[in-house]
Amino acid sequence: MQHFGTKAFETPRLICRPFTQEDCEDMFKNWAANPRVQFEYGEPVYDTVQKVEVLLAEYIEKYQNPDFYRWAIVEKSRMENIGQIAFCKVYSDRRTAEIEYCIGEPFWGSGYAGEALNGLIDFTFGNTEFLKLEAYHRSENIRSGRVLEKSKMHITNTVERFVRENISPHNEVCYCIEKDGYTAF
Repeated sequence: MQHFGTKAFETPRLICRPFTQEDCEDMFKNWAANPRVQFEYGEPVYDTVQKVEVLLAEYIEKYQNPDFYRWAIVEKSRMENIGQIAFCKVYSDRRTAEIEYCIGEPFWGSGYAGEALNGLIDFTFGNTEFLKLEAYHRSENIRSGRVLEKSKMHITNTVERFVRENISPHNEVCYCIEKDGYTAF
């Protein structure tokens, strides 16, 4: 499978693009330092700007790898970084990627996560060799569940991560979409 790395794409209200060091302040202010966002996202809280700078440097360095996919979500009207969406796992042998996303709390309930997710699905199936996209949420993460319910994805029994770890989803709700069944809308 040929990888292309993180390339920018747009939706009606969002620009999804590679992170830059200039994202640091927005990232810190809007989501990375917020315990509620980071708990829902399953990531640590970055409680100083310096910690966010280190994380951004790691992202930017990883952009050298063509199989690294992580986008800053920028709201067009404010030109402000409000979150991120990524392929947190890439299974090249199966042409499958697992998606993760987070949106800053001030922007919850605005449909931005779903817009970014559906935009990523459209972009991926229109421009890459990936054949399947997957995601899951913990059953108690109701917000993420709503995003996936409203997306182009559908519920499935498991995702590649659990198959490879030889475990069954226990408290997770799994979703996927295959390129074969995909229709842009």
